Parts: sequence; structure tokens; C-alpha cells
Amino acid sequence: MIVMLEPDSPESVVSGVLQVVSQYKGVTPRTHVISGAESTITEIYLLGSTSQVPVEAFQQLAGVRQVVRVSQKYRMIGRHSGQRVTTGFEYNGVTFDDRSVNIFAGLCAVDTPQSVDAMMAALARCGIQTTRMGAYKPRTNPYEFQGLGASCLPWVFESAGRHGVKVVAMEVTHPRHIDEIRDALEKAGNPTGVMLQVGTRNAQNFELLKSIGQQREFPVLFKRGMGITLEESLNACEYVASEGNAKIVFCLRGVKTHLGDPHRNMVDFAHVPVVRRLTRLPVCVDPSHAIGRAEAPPDGLPDIFHAIGQGIIAGASMVLVDFHPQPEAALCDGPQALRLEQLKALQRYVQIVRGAYDEVVANGDGMGSESRAPALAVAR
Repeated sequence: MIVMLEPDSPESVVSGVLQVVSQYKGVTPRTHVISGAESTITEIYLLGSTSQVPVEAFQQLAGVRQVVRVSQKYRMIGRHSGQRVTTGFEYNGVTFDDRSVNIFAGLCAVDTPQSVDAMMAALARCGIQTTRMGAYKPRTNPYEFQGLGASCLPWVFESAGRHGVKVVAMEVTHPRHIDEIRDALEKAGNPTGVMLQVGTRNAQNFELLKSIGQQREFPVLFKRGMGITLEESLNACEYVASEGNAKIVFCLRGVKTHLGDPHRNMVDFAHVPVVRRLTRLPVCVDPSHAIGRAEAPPDGLPDIFHAIGQGIIAGASMVLVDFHPQPEAALCDGPQALRLEQLKALQRYVQIVRGAYDEVVANGDGMGSESRAPALAVAR
């Protein structure tokens, strides 16, 4: 059950709802605050045995807008009846919602300080404040490069701070990695921020998901599992939210099928509007791992560009994409990495496609129930 309050409700309304909840045994309340562009919405989730809790007990309270009984398995991240606002959030000065697009361009795997610094400098020249940097790399083959681990964190964070990069998306594969990242940031003086990435191989590593959800310091980028259904991935993502961390972006990265060739995976970016309809999470697309190659067709645009366009035109608000100063020398996924000189063109391409999406939505050309488009703000 979810108790939705009127926008910008005072704390006294929240206290009144919690007082009523306390009358019912076996029911645990969890307050969830959504900070939108125009107002702040507070929702109180009632967890446990709520079948015998009457909705009238809350509907009669002043300041309560609506009470919804939830049947979906993903209760925290789901878009339920009456919920129209996407659960956006702000972290370290960067906004994640459906009104902006953030480009996380960077190294799939950190290799050398020189590569990191070259990448950060390229981002700074374009005014981009977000990046991806892989320190911990789970690999299919145990003998392949597994990442530099905690040893590279100090100089990655120092370079990010020096170049004005505010958020670094970084995959973690074990709960101890969260502590290593936190310690390295503190020792460096917190020059940047980190978004914890759940990789596709750990999409159903439930103990890891619980640990990530139990910390509130870092937001989360959750990648869809490559070989499981969308519903299974959303249920797994719910583990993070159910532990208390609601700052989540859901990422589509392609799915593994025998029909993927010549791409690395079957591109699933048509599911962007599906995820937005089923949940209130901002949606990211990862074209690099979906496509798996960087060569360009006759029109001069790499397949990765076209895949990004598919995601952005469908309403995605974040892009995770591999770059490297020398892709041929990269220690991980070099064939799919774009070159630094392509970064400005990619940024411009995203702006153009997002502008087309906003124009169509603003004009109501789809004749859907929502005709107001989010304001365009492609991260620069």
C-alpha cells in the first residue's frame, strides 16, 4: 500500500500518517521523498501484511492525496496508479531525471594514468561532467584483465576533480568495493562523486544488491541482466530500492540471444518506453556493450551512434558509452571504444536527437495522455 501526500506537504502530515500506521501490527512504514522540478512529493510505503489495513484510515487525513494498493512485485520502483512523476534525484550537483540527458563517456577499464587523464581532459573540453571508469572488471574468462581495483582509485578521483568531472560511474562486484571507494574518496578530499554500477553479470547477485541498497551515500546505475527477462531485472532492481536507496537509474545494455550477430548483443532500446511506463526510474542506454564494435557504415556514423539515437528518441535520459585514447591498446573491450576526437560529435548528435524527441512530445503528436515535454537540458 502507498499513501501519497499532497505536493510540498509539511512534516505534520507525515507524522499524522505514521501515527495511523502504528495502530496496525506487522506493517512497517517507509517514507519516500521525490524531489521534482516544481514540487516535492512525499509517499509513504506500507510494507508487510497490509491486506487488512483499510484505505479509509488514511484517505480521511488532511494532506493525503491518494491511497493505492500495490499488486506489482516491484513496489518501490514501480509506476502505480496516480503516480506520474519520474523519480529523479540530484547528486554532487548533477541532476538525474527525465528532463535532462547525461553522457557518461569514459574508459570501460582503467589502464594507465595517462589514459585516464586524456579522457578527463577531453570531457572538460566538451563541458561534460560525468564519466565511466572501470576499476573492478568481472570477465567471462578468468585469465583476462580483471581491472586494477582499489590501486587506481586515488589517481582516477584526483584526475576527475582536477578536470571538473563531478560523477564517475564505477562498477562494483563485491560489498568491500563500496568501502574501498568511500575510503579512497575521503583520502583524496572528495574531489568528485561516484555512482555505483551493478553490472549485468551481478543483476541477480542479491546479497550485493542488498549491500548497495543499504548505503545512502552513492546513487546506483543498475544494468539489466543480459540473459534474464525484463521483469526479472526489474524485480532484482527492486532489491536495491527495498533496502532504502531510491537513487537509481535503470540501464538497458542489450540482451544475449543467438540472433545478436553481427552485433555483440541484441539491442533492446525499444524497451526504454516500457521501463518508463512500468517504473518511475530514469533510463540509461549502454550502446557500447549492445553493439560491441565501433566501425562506421557508409553514412559515417558508427552503429553506436545509431543505437544511442534509438535510445534517446525513445526517452532515455542517460548514455553510458566507451571511449579510449587508443582503442587498439585498451585492455578491455577495445573494439567497441570510440576515439576521443569523436566525443564532440557524439555530444552534438545527442543534442539533436533529444531535441527531436522533445519537439514531438511537446506537440502531442503521439496523442498520449501526457503531452507536456520535459525541458531539454543535454549535459555538456
